Amino acid sequence: MITKEFDTIAAISTPLGEGAIGIVRLSGTDSFAIAQKIFKGKDLSKVASHTLNYGHIVDPDKNEILDEVMVGAMRSPKTFTREDIIEINTHGGIAVTNEILQLVIREGARLAEPGEFTKRAFLNGRVDLTQAEAVMDIIRAKTDKAMNIAVKQLDGSLSDLINNTRQEILNTLAQVEVNIDYPEYDDVEEATTEIIREKTTEFEALLTNLLKTARRGKILREGISTAIIGRPNVGKSSLLNNLLREEKAIVTDIEGTTRDVIEEYVNINGVPLKLVDTAGIRETEDIVEQIGVERSKKALKEADLVLLVLNASEPLTDQDRQLLEISQDSNRIILLNKVDLPERIEIDQLPEDHIKISVLKNQNIDQIEDRINALFFENAGLVEQDATYLSNARHISLIEKAVESLQAVNEGLALGMPVDLLQVDLTRTWEILGEITGDAAPDELITQLFSQFCLGK
Repeated sequence: MITKEFDTIAAISTPLGEGAIGIVRLSGTDSFAIAQKIFKGKDLSKVASHTLNYGHIVDPDKNEILDEVMVGAMRSPKTFTREDIIEINTHGGIAVTNEILQLVIREGARLAEPGEFTKRAFLNGRVDLTQAEAVMDIIRAKTDKAMNIAVKQLDGSLSDLINNTRQEILNTLAQVEVNIDYPEYDDVEEATTEIIREKTTEFEALLTNLLKTARRGKILREGISTAIIGRPNVGKSSLLNNLLREEKAIVTDIEGTTRDVIEEYVNINGVPLKLVDTAGIRETEDIVEQIGVERSKKALKEADLVLLVLNASEPLTDQDRQLLEISQDSNRIILLNKVDLPERIEIDQLPEDHIKISVLKNQNIDQIEDRINALFFENAGLVEQDATYLSNARHISLIEKAVESLQAVNEGLALGMPVDLLQVDLTRTWEILGEITGDAAPDELITQLFSQFCLGK
C-alpha cells in the first residue's frame, strides 16, 4: 500500500510523571526538519536511519538549552507508521517533556489525537485493525498469558486466519459464478449447490471452533470479575489482602468497616482476577453503609465468580443463609474462614464443595486457585502455544454474525432457494469478516476504535 500524505504530528509517548526517560515522538513528512530546528548536534538530514544521536534541545527564540537528549531518527517506510519518525529521548520529568512537546508544536507539528500514530500505521497498510487493537491489548495486558495472546495477534495470527477464510469464500463465489455462466453439464444447479453446501459447512466449522476460544480469550484479556461476599467481619478484606499480598483493604474487628466496593487485580496462574471486596451484606441504619450494601448486591449480580466467605467459628446466621440462597446460581466457591479457631458452623447444612481456609494462618489458600481453574477451564493447559484466540468483544460479535450468515446459507439450501440468493448471504459473510481486519470497516468504526487509544500511541 502506498503511504498517504499526512501532516506531522507529535505527542509524549511515555507516561507523564517522574522517570528515567521521557519520549516526545514526531511522525510525518516534516519530522526531521522540525527536529533539526531545535536540535544542537549532528545534522539529522545526514544521519543514518534507525540511529540514536546525542545532543541538546535548544529553544531557538531564547537560545536556551532545555535538555541533554538522545534523538532517534527513523526514515520511512521502515517505521511503525511508514512515515519519517523522530523520537526525542529526554530526562523523564513532567516539565521538560511538556516544554519540548510545546516547542515542536510551535515549530510546525500538530498535537496527535489519541491513537493517531497507530491509526496512521493502519491507514498506511503497516497493520490491519486486529493488529492495531492488539497494540492496545499489549499495553493493557495484566498477565503474561494475556500479553502472549496479544503478541500473537500483533504478529498477524488472527489476521491470517480471517484473510485466508475470506479468500476461500471469494474462491467459492468465483467458482459458483463460473458454473452458472459457463455450464458444462446439465445438472449445473445441483453441482453448484453441492459446492456451496460443502464450503459453507467447512467455513461454519472453522468459525465455530474459533468462537470456542472466545471464553478463554476474553477471560485472559479482561479477567474474571470476582466478588468477595459475606456478612460483616467474616474475613473478606483479609482474604483480599492475602490474595494481593499487600494491605489494600482496611481490616478491623468493627463490623461495617468496608463501606464501599474495592476493586483490585491479582494474577492467579496467569489469569487476571478482578477482585471486588464488597461491603458486608446486612441490614443497617447507617446511610453510607446502606449504599455500600446495595453496591455489593449489584457486584454480586454482575460477577463472573463469587467467593462466599463464611465464619467457620460461628453458627450459621440468617444472613449467611440468605447469601447462600442468592448466590446459588452463580459460579460460586464457598470458603469457610477461621478454621484455626474451634469449629461451630453447621457443616451438614452446607453444600459439599466448600473449602476450609484460615486467612490468618494462610491455610488452604492455594485450593482457591485450583478450584477457579476447575470452574473456568477444562484442563490445566490454559493456553495452547499455537492456538489463535478470540479475546476482543468486537471480533467475537462479528464472528457470531458471520456464523449466523453461514447458517442462513444452509437454511436456504434446505429450502431449495436459488443459487443467486444463497450467494447474497455468502457475500455478506465475506463482508463481515472484512470488518474484523478493517478491509470493509466503515470510517466511523475506525475513528471510534482509535479514539480509545492513549495519547502518544
